[in-house]
Amino acid sequence: MIFNQCRAIITGGASGLGLAVAKRLLDAGSEVAILDIKPEQNRATVAALGPRAHFFEADVSSESQVDSAVAAAASTLGEITLAVNCAGIAPSRRVLARDGLMSTAEFEHTIRINLIGTFAICRAVANIMQNNTPQGSDGERGVIINTASIAALEGQIGQAAYAASKGGVVSMALPLAREFSRIGVRVMTIAPGIFETPMFNTLPIEAREALAANTPYPHRLGQPHEFAQLVQHIYENPMLNGEVIRLDGALRMQPK
Repeated sequence: MIFNQCRAIITGGASGLGLAVAKRLLDAGSEVAILDIKPEQNRATVAALGPRAHFFEADVSSESQVDSAVAAAASTLGEITLAVNCAGIAPSRRVLARDGLMSTAEFEHTIRINLIGTFAICRAVANIMQNNTPQGSDGERGVIINTASIAALEGQIGQAAYAASKGGVVSMALPLAREFSRIGVRVMTIAPGIFETPMFNTLPIEAREALAANTPYPHRLGQPHEFAQLVQHIYENPMLNGEVIRLDGALRMQPK
């Protein structure tokens, strides 16, 4: 797959990791559809990226909104050859909290956005990609890249909902890759460690400094452009399929 000819759809693309991916694609000459919420603030962000960036409002936890936005994006771009799922939330709450039990509604809310939202995009995008013209000697039609987290593998106290949601994203990679192989679509998952994004910046400064200090090497937070760099490599390397790649500087999360 040729990166500068990409037609991409990015969820959560108006900030953080998704925005870094969008910028890398646009710098290469590709065209991008960004799916996000809060249109009143995010339309301006996307407009500033230039004429090859397009904004579509969609709550990924809503199947109807996802299907509508993906169809509109495909119509605008002509086709979709890459989908990158970056939309998500990262709540932290103990099940046995001092202010009461975590409700099943709280748990479900995280699952709906992080896991069901990712699946909703995968199904809608694969349905579009199967009609693409095959590219190259392998007959590729598209690539789907999902975002999990190292919390899926070693979640901390307070991350039961978040870890479960990202664990589901990890587990989807191989079965989706196997199923979509017949239409020439690859599926990969990136499991980032601690990256400097707006979501991370909501943590107290002490917590941020402690997490950064625990990263063995490089001894710092990950930068969004490094996530985007991996997205490009996955897109261009046809043997990367059905796998989860940790991007974490050898960080292993402690219990709390």
